Amino acid sequence: MQAAREMSKSSVGTVVRRLGSAAAPVLLPTVGLVFVIAAWWAATALLDVLPIVLPPPLDVWESLITRTDFLLQEAGVTIYQVLIGYALTVAGGLAIGTVIASSKVVDQMVSPWLVALNAIPKVALAPLLVVWMGFGREPRIVMVILLCFFPIVLATVTGLTSTPTELVELSRSLEATRWRIFIKIRYPHALPHIFVGLKVAMPLAVVGSVIGEFRGRGGLGQIIVQAPSSGSTDLAFGSIVVLSVISIALYYAVVGAERLLLPWVRATVS
Repeated sequence: MQAAREMSKSSVGTVVRRLGSAAAPVLLPTVGLVFVIAAWWAATALLDVLPIVLPPPLDVWESLITRTDFLLQEAGVTIYQVLIGYALTVAGGLAIGTVIASSKVVDQMVSPWLVALNAIPKVALAPLLVVWMGFGREPRIVMVILLCFFPIVLATVTGLTSTPTELVELSRSLEATRWRIFIKIRYPHALPHIFVGLKVAMPLAVVGSVIGEFRGRGGLGQIIVQAPSSGSTDLAFGSIVVLSVISIALYYAVVGAERLLLPWVRATVS
């Protein structure tokens, strides 16, 4: 009887621990968000900060509710630019990374210039892109590409060049062609590295779109720039909140794709 009770308590404890582990990814960020909002409200209330400088959370929430349609419309512009630029960068970054990883000559010739391009402050290029391409979506998409390009290329090259030597030698001993080694050995081994670059690049894509919108028409970035000048700082903060939600959603979409396409990676990591 005593043994049965102990087994029952053990099973209940196991269930509680499992439920706690499953709920932690949701509960802990929620608790952190509550602390941030509480500190924000305390700063505006106790320090007597002017709403034009830092609006209280309730004002931002009210702007989100009353201007929902407007914010969603502008968010759609931003999301479109992010997705188009990100997709183009993934396709081009994987292709260029593959070429660099497959040839030491190309690596030595191209890599220093990629580093130099990445070192250029992208904000400084925004006015030039507007001059070259106008005020449409093209300069914003190019800005997304500029910010996402280097992480994806770097992750691709790192993954393709980190294949264990013994696997490559074994493939060659079985008379596998260089192309088959890339497809069957190098790329599967490189996919975890590539997804690291994809996850790093996704929030940068949102940043790139917003930077491009500072100089154009439409999008959440334009609201952030123009709203404070008209006394609507709460609307600017509301746009920032929407951008944060978009970044989180897109990032975890990439995480979900990684778990769906690479289930074996999660199974081999403790």
